[in-house]
Amino acid sequence: EGFLRPETYILPADINAKELVRLMAEGFRSAWRPEWDARLDSLNMSRLELVTFASIVEGEARADDERETIAGVYRNRLRIGMALQADPTVQYAISLKRGRRKSRLFERDYQFKSPYNTYLNPGLPPGPVNSPSRRSLEAALNPADVRYLYFVAGPDGRHVFSRTYSEHLRAIRQIRRKQ
Repeated sequence: EGFLRPETYILPADINAKELVRLMAEGFRSAWRPEWDARLDSLNMSRLELVTFASIVEGEARADDERETIAGVYRNRLRIGMALQADPTVQYAISLKRGRRKSRLFERDYQFKSPYNTYLNPGLPPGPVNSPSRRSLEAALNPADVRYLYFVAGPDGRHVFSRTYSEHLRAIRQIRRKQ
């Protein structure tokens, strides 16, 4: 998970699963840019940590232009030791156990016991929760320098970003009123 490049592939009809995984992993390796390794050092992250981080950004972002801001929010949370509280990690944990994602998370889902649940476990989960796009990898490598700690998605998939928890609660109320 995470190191299989999400891309459109032209494949022979008789390709087996092992060969497909090899091809996708090779695609990931060939798309990795050498300058990204230098950036990893300045971020104090391993490649696994970066891909894991980027997979969370991928899971959250609906609007392409918000990826760096989302990455900036999560980077801020990591920096101050705040729980990431990333819904894609809960979705992944549930899908590992049940074999499918839930269409919507409820309060009780945030208590789902798993090392991937970033509501219950500090820091990054043990590994990626999806295969991030190049855009999400780049956003994770270059998170926006923002002061936000919170965000909530609106019905159109775009997010409202907030600096304080009270601003965040206000944004949630406003979004719920619009729905």
